[in-house]
Amino acid sequence: MAMESKVAVHKDGPPVVFWVPEEGEKLDQEGGDQVKDRGQWTNKMEFVLSVAGEIIGLGNVWRFPYLCYKNGGGAFFIPYFIFFFTCGIPVFFLEVALGQYTSQGSVTAWRKICPLLQGIGTASVVIESYLNIYYIVILAWALFYLFSSFTSELPWTTCTHNWNTGMCRLILLLVINFSQSIRRRTLGITSGIHDLGALRWELALCLLLAWVVCYFCIWKGVKITGKVVYFTATFPYLMLIILLIRGITLPGAYEGIIYYLKPDLFRLKDPQVWMDAGTQIFFSFAICQGCLTALGSYNKYHNNCYRDCIALCFLNSATSFAAGFVVFSILGFMSQEQGVPISEVAESGPGLAFIAFPKAVTMMPLSQLWSCLFFIMLIFLGLDSQFVCMECLVTAFVDMFPRQLRKSGRRELLILAISVTCYLIGLFLVTEGGMYIFQLFDYYACSGTCLLFLAVFEVICIGWVYGADRFYDNVEDMIGYRPWPLVKISWLFLTPGLCLATFLFSLSKYTPLKYNNIYVYPLWGYFIGWFLALSSMVCVPLFIIITLLKTQGSFKKVAEALASAKPPGLPQRRRCVSRVLLSPCPYQITRPFPGWRRLPGGGRQGWISSTFLCSEGKPGEGWEWGRGNGA
Repeated sequence: MAMESKVAVHKDGPPVVFWVPEEGEKLDQEGGDQVKDRGQWTNKMEFVLSVAGEIIGLGNVWRFPYLCYKNGGGAFFIPYFIFFFTCGIPVFFLEVALGQYTSQGSVTAWRKICPLLQGIGTASVVIESYLNIYYIVILAWALFYLFSSFTSELPWTTCTHNWNTGMCRLILLLVINFSQSIRRRTLGITSGIHDLGALRWELALCLLLAWVVCYFCIWKGVKITGKVVYFTATFPYLMLIILLIRGITLPGAYEGIIYYLKPDLFRLKDPQVWMDAGTQIFFSFAICQGCLTALGSYNKYHNNCYRDCIALCFLNSATSFAAGFVVFSILGFMSQEQGVPISEVAESGPGLAFIAFPKAVTMMPLSQLWSCLFFIMLIFLGLDSQFVCMECLVTAFVDMFPRQLRKSGRRELLILAISVTCYLIGLFLVTEGGMYIFQLFDYYACSGTCLLFLAVFEVICIGWVYGADRFYDNVEDMIGYRPWPLVKISWLFLTPGLCLATFLFSLSKYTPLKYNNIYVYPLWGYFIGWFLALSSMVCVPLFIIITLLKTQGSFKKVAEALASAKPPGLPQRRRCVSRVLLSPCPYQITRPFPGWRRLPGGGRQGWISSTFLCSEGKPGEGWEWGRGNGA
C-alpha cells in the first residue's frame, strides 16, 4: 500500500514518522486489517445540498402553509420565529457540529460525547427506521399519480370509472371525485385496520421502483450521494418557481394569498398555536432524527458548519414561506371557481397533495402538464429526503461495527438488506387497509412529542453534562471562532425550557387518532401506536440503566465518570497536526508504534503519538516540525 508520511522530531530521540494511508484506505485501530475509509464530502456544496434535500421535503409544501393560515396567518410567524431562533437553529447546529467533531454517526457520536446518555443516538436510529418504512410510501402514491397523469384525460376528472360511487355527479365533481379516486382507486380503503384486504399491486410496484431508485442513490456512499443531490435537491425549486408563476396568474390568487398572510393576533392567546409552531420547527428541520449528525460527520474537520447551519435554517423557512404562496394562490383560484370559502378547500398533509391540489389542476388548461409537474415536484421533494435519511441510518450501523461493515462489499449488502426489509414491511402499508397503518406511523412513531422529548435530553447533555463552554471550545477549534452567545444560552436555558413546556402541553392535549376524523381505532390499534412512540423514547432511560449496571464502582463515581467521559481523539490539536511537514516514509510500517494512536475522523489524518501535544498551532514541549526529505 502506497504511503506518505509526516515527520515530527523530539529532542530526546530520532525523527519519528507517522504514516497516512492512501486515499480510500486505512488500517484498523488494532492493527493490520484493511477497511475502507468512511469517506468525506468532496466539497462544501455536497454537504449543503444533502442537508437541504433532507430537511426541505413534503412538509414544507403541505404542512407549513396550512398551519400558517389555521393559526392566525401572518401572526403565526411570531411564535414560529421565536422557536426558530431559540430551538431550531441551536439544536440544528448542535447536531451538525457534534457529527463534524466526532466524525461519527448518531449512535457512536453520543456514546463518545456522553456514554451515560448514549440512548439519545439509539432513539434517533429507531425514529429513522420508522421514517424509512413509511415515508417512502408517499413516493409510491406520487409515482402512481404521475403515471396516471400520462393519459388523454386525468382519471379523477369524470365519474365514469368503476371506483366511483353513485354519489359522484358532475355537479359535485370538483368536490368529491378526487377524494374517491385516492380512497377507492389508489388505496381501496377497507372498513378498518382489522381488515387489511388485498395488496394493491400497482402501489407495490411503485414502492419497489422507489426503493430501487433510493438504493442506487446511496449504494456507494457519500461520493455518489453528494453528486445525486445536485439534481434532486435543486430540481424541486425549478418546479416550485414554475407553479408559483402559474399560481399567481390565476383568477382568485390574490384573495388566497391574503387569506394566507392576514394576521389574527388574537390567535396568539391559544397555546395550540405555539405548540404547532414548535412541532413544525422540529419536523421541518429534521431535528432529533440522527440525520444531521450523520451528514455532519462527513465534513472536513475545519468546515465552517456554523455558517452552513444558519444558511440552511433560513433556506428551509424561506422555502416553506414561498410554498405558501404557491398553495394559497391555487386554493384561492379553487375557491373562486367553486364559489365556496377558502376554508372549505384548504387541506393539510396528504389531503392537500393528493386531493386539493390535483383537483385544482383539473380546472386549468393543459391539466395533464400541470399534474405531471406537480407530482414530479412531490417525488423529488420526497426522494432526497428518503435516500438521505437512508444514508444516515446506514452510517449509524457502519460506525457501530466498522471492522465488519467497512470492508469491500459489506456496505452495499447492508443497504440491500435494509431496503428489502423496509420494502417487505412497507407492503402492509400498500394493502387496501394500509392507510390505517400509515396513519399510526405518522401520528405516533414519528410524532412531534417524540422529537421534543429527545431534544430536551440533547441540550441537557451538551449544555449541562458535557458542558456548553467545553463544546464551544470544540466548535472554536473546528471553525476558528465562537458562535453567537444566544446559541449557548439556548442550550442552557431557552431550548430545554421551551421544549419541555411544549412536550408537556402536547401530552395534556393528546387526543386518540381518528382516521379521516371518523374512524375510531380498536384498543389494540392504539396500543400499537403507543408502542411505536415509546420504543424510541424509552431508549434514553433504558441505556442509562444498562450503562450504570455494566460499569463497576459506586453509583456516584460511575455516574460522574460516564457523564464526563472525554471523547476519543485529540481535540484542540488538529490544527497543529495539519502543519506537520511531509517526507517519504523510510519504513514499511504495518502497525502503529507503541504509544501511538489513530486520529479520529478517518480521511488522511493517520496516526500520532500520544505525547505529541500542541496548543494554538505550536508543537508540544520537546517537539518541533521535521525538516527531512520533502520538507
